[in-house]
Amino acid sequence: MNKLRVKTSILVSLLVVGMMMSCRKESPTVAVITVVDESGTIFEGATVRLYPVPTVNIHPGITIDDELITDVNGKATFDYTDKFNLGQAGFAVLDIEVWSGDMLNGTGIIKVEAEETSEETVVLLP
Repeated sequence: MNKLRVKTSILVSLLVVGMMMSCRKESPTVAVITVVDESGTIFEGATVRLYPVPTVNIHPGITIDDELITDVNGKATFDYTDKFNLGQAGFAVLDIEVWSGDMLNGTGIIKVEAEETSEETVVLLP
């Protein structure tokens, strides 16, 4: 009888821990790209593209190739929370391509960390 209670207690404890872990809400997975010109001044209105190289699906069913325009603070904020799954090991390393008209261009790389805000700055050059 005592062994049955011990086994039941262990089973209940495992179930409770499992339920608590499965109910954990994921934190946002965000990439913020700040664009500046050669003098370090923020650059509003630049197009920022994030994409993986090679261009393959990082995870089954997930394709990333996104473009945004920088805001008045020179930032483009990409939210990948919906593309990250709890328990997934890491998220992605993405290439950054930035342009503004035909005159200014910039490139870079960002490691987007799961459940964190990852930031990178790109300098536009003629």
